[in-house]
Amino acid sequence: MEKIICKVGNIEIGAGRPIVIQSMCNTDTNDIEASVAQCIELVKAGSQIVRLTTQGLREVESLGKIRARLRELGYSVPLVADIHFNADAALAAAAGIADKVRINPGNFSKDHVVAMEKFATLVGICKEYGTAIRIGLNHGSLGERITSLYGDTPKGMCEAVMEWIRECIRLDFHNVVISLKASNTKVMVDAYRLLHKTMAEETCMVFPLHLGVTEAGNGDTGRIKSAVGIGTLLSEGIGDTIRVSLTENPANELAPARMLADYGDSIRNGISQCFDNHIFACSWEEFLIKASVRFGPALLDCKADDFVMSGEIAGETVSHERIEYFRDALLQACRRRFTKPEYIACPSCGRTLYDIESVLEAIKEATADFAGVKIAVMGCIVNGPGEMADADFGYVGEGGGKITLYKGKQPVMRGIDQHLAVEKLVELIKSENF
Repeated sequence: MEKIICKVGNIEIGAGRPIVIQSMCNTDTNDIEASVAQCIELVKAGSQIVRLTTQGLREVESLGKIRARLRELGYSVPLVADIHFNADAALAAAAGIADKVRINPGNFSKDHVVAMEKFATLVGICKEYGTAIRIGLNHGSLGERITSLYGDTPKGMCEAVMEWIRECIRLDFHNVVISLKASNTKVMVDAYRLLHKTMAEETCMVFPLHLGVTEAGNGDTGRIKSAVGIGTLLSEGIGDTIRVSLTENPANELAPARMLADYGDSIRNGISQCFDNHIFACSWEEFLIKASVRFGPALLDCKADDFVMSGEIAGETVSHERIEYFRDALLQACRRRFTKPEYIACPSCGRTLYDIESVLEAIKEATADFAGVKIAVMGCIVNGPGEMADADFGYVGEGGGKITLYKGKQPVMRGIDQHLAVEKLVELIKSENF
């Protein structure tokens, strides 16, 4: 079995290389000064690769200016163009602007044959310029053709991405990283496991995998969900690069990502990481990551129903109240017991149309009593209905200070003034007897 290496600028991913950590700017890519400043902030926080929203040709041009300015300042960090639907933007970014383009090729066209043709053109450009591709397919964005065959399932996610892997092999293009993210930790872990197994058995090639729990939210719960999903896979030797997606300043993603990467590298190097039930940590964040990695996998796989633990942070005993708080959060992250609302929130990017961090906090405060309700808070329509597949209700930015509220995947209230939208969301949830 061949383990493939993907080269992104000066960074190698896969085939036993150290796990690479990365983040994404939430600036407007057309704001060159702000984007350059945030790239530098992320690099200083430890990001080895930086991704930027590149939804159109104007953003491709701006990405080129950002890259040139960073190089003038002495920063060689690889830059990734985040593309969703615009094949022309992907082709332009791949032609010497970005070190990697992140795409879901199925979004290039509703006609699968046309999408395949555009993907082949992109591969040709990537070969010419040495550009890498991340094929990124998220739960909820599978498309009607795949869901009609396999449903909105880990199997469907795996089969959807395998189509493009087979095409890469046919085109003799291997500079590829794959991701299969979901906000549901169980779906995410099952999809990556299945893909890893399928690649090895069908193609005898294992492409590098980019791990992440998408729309994990913020605060403690965002870190716990990410650690459960990413940590479970790393404990099995699955995963080559990671992003901890938080609805916060993206620089905050790098410390927990580094903890998880160090854990995964230790596993890969044969160093025992068998923590006992007493967790030693230097900070609350480190405690959350270590304890989630220690107890999460068994809960996620239903090999345990509960756990007993204790801990110390900087020599101070962790209180019973904080242990119970963590237990409830971990059991919910592992989909075992729901004692509070579940928030699915995108980490924001250059497409985000409002202050999502403050809005998420307002929604959490207003909906705290709706135990078990899944609420999605999405920055824009790109990350709206598709990527909030698990949500009962959704709050999605339209731009111009307007919000659309969703029940499941259906928009039920459009064009709501943002200052009224949280109140209307609460009314909608109550009207459904939650």
